[in-house]
Amino acid sequence: MKRTIYNEDHEAFRASVKEFLDRQVVPNLDAHSANHGLDRAFWLAAGEQGFLGLEIPEEYGGMEAGDYRFNAVLTEELAKVNMTLPSCVGIHADIVAPYLVHLTTPEQRERWLPAFCTGEMLTAIGMTEPGGGSDLANLKTTAVRDGDGWVINGAKTFITNGGSCDMVVVAARTAPEKKAKGISLFAVDTTLPGFSVGRVLDKVGQDESDTAELAFDNVRVGGDDLIGELDTGFISMMQFLPQERLGSAVTNLAHAAQILQETIQYAKDRTAFGQPIGKFQHNQFLLAELVTKVEVTQAYVDQCVLAHTEGELTAVDAAKAKWWTSQVQNEVLDHCVQIYGGYGYMNEYRVARAWRDARVTKIWAGTNEIMKMLIGRDLGL
Repeated sequence: MKRTIYNEDHEAFRASVKEFLDRQVVPNLDAHSANHGLDRAFWLAAGEQGFLGLEIPEEYGGMEAGDYRFNAVLTEELAKVNMTLPSCVGIHADIVAPYLVHLTTPEQRERWLPAFCTGEMLTAIGMTEPGGGSDLANLKTTAVRDGDGWVINGAKTFITNGGSCDMVVVAARTAPEKKAKGISLFAVDTTLPGFSVGRVLDKVGQDESDTAELAFDNVRVGGDDLIGELDTGFISMMQFLPQERLGSAVTNLAHAAQILQETIQYAKDRTAFGQPIGKFQHNQFLLAELVTKVEVTQAYVDQCVLAHTEGELTAVDAAKAKWWTSQVQNEVLDHCVQIYGGYGYMNEYRVARAWRDARVTKIWAGTNEIMKMLIGRDLGL
C-alpha cells in the first residue's frame, strides 16, 4: 500500500541519507562491528551532512526541520542497513536532542549545541541503573549540592554510546524525600575527575554499539550543568519518552520490512525439490501473512509519526507502537531465519544478524510488559 505521510522534500532527504550510507557507512560496517563502536569519522561525516541537528535551531548549526517526519526518514534508512545505526544515532540526535533544545538556557545551548550538530561532541543518556531497569522513579544515583555545584555518585548500565560519549545526560536523585518528584538532570562532561567507563558490554547482538557501564565517583559538576528546573527530571523524562518509543517503533518496523523483502527475494531464488522454495504453499501463505502484518502495522506507525509531527501523539499510543512493532519485528525475523534454513543461522547472512540484533527491542525504551501496563492503566484497569 502506498504511504502518504511523506512529501517530495522528505523523499529528497531520504535519497541523500541513502547515498551517504551507501558511500560512507556500509563499506565500513565490518570495521565498526570489530571495534564494537562507531568511530568518530562516522559521527563527523554524519554531522557534516546535517543528520545530527534535525531538531537543533539554525543559529547553533542545526537544520531546525520542525517536522518529525525528517527524523523518521533518517531512522528508516539507518534501520534498513542494520539495527545498531538508528539506536546509536537516535540516542544522540533523536533522544538527547530534545533535552538540550527545550530544557536549556541560551548559554547552555551556545555551549553544547554547535559541537552536538557537527559530531564533535557525542552524547548519551544515563537513565537505566544496575538494580532498577525500567523503574526510573526509583533510581539510586544521587546529586548532592556542594557550594555552587553538585557532586554526583552512582552507576548506570546499558548506556548506548556510553563507551565513546563526550557528554552524558544523567538522571540523579536530588531530593530523596520527594521520590519521583526529587529527580534532576545534569550534563556530565566525561573528562571530569571521578567519571569512568566500566565494561563495554558483550551483547548478544548490535556489535557496532559501544553499550557500556558508567560510574560516578564524587563527580563534581557546576550549577550551570543542571538541565531544566531542579527536581523536574522525572517529569521531563516522561515528557520525552514518547518520542524515544516512537523512534523505536519506526526502527523496528523499517528493519523488519527490509529483511522481509530480502527474504522474499531469497524465496524466489533458492530452489529445493526442483522449484523455488517460495512456490511451496506453506511459504506462500507465511510470506503473505508477514507482508500483511508489516503493512498494517506500518499504517498505525505512520499515523503515530503524523500525530507526533502535529504535537498530538499520546504516551499511550507511543507505548502501543513500541510494543507492537517489536513483537511484529521479532516474529517476522524469526520466520525469515526459518525460511533461510541453515544459512539463516550463519552470521555471514544479514538475516542472522538482524534476528539477534532485534531481540532487545522488546526490552529497551521500556519493556513490552511496562508498555502493556501503561495501556492497561489508560483503560481504567
